[in-house]
Amino acid sequence: MKAGVLSKIGDILGDFINWARSNSIFVLHYCTGCGAVEISPTLTSRYDMTRFGIQPVATPRQADVLLITGYLSLKTLKRVIWAYEQMSAPKYVVGFGSCTINGGHYWDSYATINLLDLYLPVDLYIAGCMPRPEAIIEGFEVLKKKIKSGEPGGWIDYERRKDWYKANQRRLFGDKI
Repeated sequence: MKAGVLSKIGDILGDFINWARSNSIFVLHYCTGCGAVEISPTLTSRYDMTRFGIQPVATPRQADVLLITGYLSLKTLKRVIWAYEQMSAPKYVVGFGSCTINGGHYWDSYATINLLDLYLPVDLYIAGCMPRPEAIIEGFEVLKKKIKSGEPGGWIDYERRKDWYKANQRRLFGDKI
C-alpha cells in the first residue's frame, strides 16, 4: 500500500514538473542566417511570444531550447554542437526554416550542412523559408505539448547514441571536434 501511494505522489510530482517546464521555456537563438529576421517580430507586442512562456536567454547554460535559425556551415555547426553540449538536461533543439532541414538555397554548397539531425537530435522542425511568427508560436506550442506529456526529448537519444552522433561529427570535422 505504501509503495502505491509513493508511486502516485511521484506521478503527480512528475506531471507538475512537466507542466511547469512546458510553461516556462528559455530559448537560446542561434541565428545563422536570414531566419533571424522573423525572431524579432515574434518577440514584439503584436505576437508577444513571452505571453506563452517563451523567453530568450543569453547563454546556453540558461537555455532549455536551442533554436537554430538558418543554414549551418561547417564552422557554425561546431559552435552549435559546443553550445548544445553546454546546455543542461532536459534540453531541446528546434530547427527553424528549410535551411536546417535540407540546406535551403545552399543545399549544394560544399560548406553547408543539409541534415542537422545527423549531428544533433532535433526535437522539432518549423518549416518554411522563412516561417512567419504565427508558425513559430505554433511550433513552440507543439513543443510545449511534448514537454507537458513527458515525451522524452532528443537529448536522451543523444546520450544513448552519442557514439553515432560523434562519428557523424568526426566525418565532417576529423578529430577536431
